Amino acid sequence: MGSSITDKNEQVTFLKTRLNMFMDVLDAIDPEEAELEDIDRLIEMIDEIESKCNEFKHRDM
Repeated sequence: MGSSITDKNEQVTFLKTRLNMFMDVLDAIDPEEAELEDIDRLIEMIDEIESKCNEFKHRDM
């Protein structure tokens, strides 16, 4: 596993990068041809981002 990100600026940068990756994947999906697996992967990405947000929030306490 990677090292913990404790610096707030690094945390924000990490989350921005993940959100940009999510947006890239979302933009690449053709709504007319999207499959269930594509939607599942998007949900999984959002869940991972949410988990990281919660992790960062608890580190600050």
